Amino acid sequence: MTGAITKVNIRPEVNILSVLRHLNYRPWFALAEFVDNAIQSYTANRKQLRGADGVDSPLRVTVSIDPEGAGRIVITDDAAGIALRDFARAFRPAQIPPDRDGLSEFGMGMKSAACWFAKKWSVRTKALGESVERVVRFDIDEIVEDRIEELTITEVPSQPQRHYTVLELTDLCHVPKKRTIGKMKEHLASIYRTFLRDRTLTLMFGRDELTFEEARILKAAPYREPAAEQIVWRKAIEMDLGGPHKVTGFAALREVGSTTHAGFALLRRGRLIQGSADESYRPEQIFGKSNSYTFQRLFGELHLSGFDVSHTKDGFRWEEHEELFLDLLESELKTAPMNLLDQAEGYRAKQHKRTRDLDNVAETVANSVADVVERELAPVLEEETQHPANPPDVPAEIPAPSVSGFERTVEVRVSTTVWVLTIKASTDPTVSDWLRVGDATKPSNDGMRRRSVQVDVSLVHPFVERFAGASYENMEVFVRFASAAALAAALSSEAGGKPQFFLHHLNKLLRETFAAP
Repeated sequence: MTGAITKVNIRPEVNILSVLRHLNYRPWFALAEFVDNAIQSYTANRKQLRGADGVDSPLRVTVSIDPEGAGRIVITDDAAGIALRDFARAFRPAQIPPDRDGLSEFGMGMKSAACWFAKKWSVRTKALGESVERVVRFDIDEIVEDRIEELTITEVPSQPQRHYTVLELTDLCHVPKKRTIGKMKEHLASIYRTFLRDRTLTLMFGRDELTFEEARILKAAPYREPAAEQIVWRKAIEMDLGGPHKVTGFAALREVGSTTHAGFALLRRGRLIQGSADESYRPEQIFGKSNSYTFQRLFGELHLSGFDVSHTKDGFRWEEHEELFLDLLESELKTAPMNLLDQAEGYRAKQHKRTRDLDNVAETVANSVADVVERELAPVLEEETQHPANPPDVPAEIPAPSVSGFERTVEVRVSTTVWVLTIKASTDPTVSDWLRVGDATKPSNDGMRRRSVQVDVSLVHPFVERFAGASYENMEVFVRFASAAALAAALSSEAGGKPQFFLHHLNKLLRETFAAP
């Protein structure tokens, strides 16, 4: 059946659509704009969407990404759809919605995020209670070139009780690859944690249902009174900054420290604005330097009201309030009887006390490494497949040795060979490789064969900084492993192998795969 044809005006200025692709979005916050719209539609029409039994069904949003070729993204929701009366506002940039108290407040979210992601996009929507499905298609290059100010709406008959919106993005300007897709999942689960917790939202990413992983809270005696009763290190936060500016939530200490996932999440209207996943909010005034124990243990969720946010909803517009916010927060964290900052900095998990048995540790570590491999390995293998490495032979001496760090040489006699091992722990940030090796065999006057192996290991490599520990307690592990790897490479050459390939792939994998959070 041929659909009815109507028009939607997209003025005021079509050129703005081509500018939107240059916004400073991160892909998870761009995707969040579509989820926001679905949640807003669902909450505004909750009574009408309620089932005949009077029970609310969760909103279901599904994100599907095809990264092949020019890329394709499809976002589907079963909210109330876009009613015809809202089309003029929904598809014209900067049309402020009548209700700005929810998650849709600037009138730019869908347009800006869609234009940032793609040169072509379409919306297919069926509004609850209406008898037609409507489709609007955007071709940004064509709209700008021909200065098109009205777009065709295609209508086809549909059942009044149906309700959904399908947004399809094609010819992508930003094609998410596997590494980015993994981060999208983690960040979206973090951004919508409150809606996922209370089952308002079911958020699917392909076939995966996203869930937010809750951090385990430290239960321990105060470190200054080790014989005292154990307490749960979590406290409620409630602050009044004057006027409409208020903060509520909680702060706590992680049972197991994390250099990437400690820190605060700052939320507004139930939706995270700042501090998602591994980009948590950790101001130095409270957390100190990145090698402090507080940096690894302190975390929490703070709900801010009365504050404005950026139009991309990935940061607060603090104006003059951030300094007062931090002063009050620091005071709250220190307030007796639970001084979180003091406990975070002073508490040490005793080495002899096992908070988790070894099986649990093995499961956690294996899962963590497997997740990193799943997210980060494919691009490295793909590059090696398409452009096989041809590294130079291991040199007799390490070229351009770094000047910062510490060096020591030891000799070990084995049969007719003297192994001369020079270990350099480098702190030179200009060296890109984690491990550099020099290998040479030299005769000596005493008839002994001298095998000279140089080891230069970078202690400021991203892989090391990721796992070094708050007080660099794990540094010896890296130097030991580097020395073993260098000697293994040297021994492989004794057996006729090519150690340069081993070293090349080790360095590449450590930087591009295993240094990832």
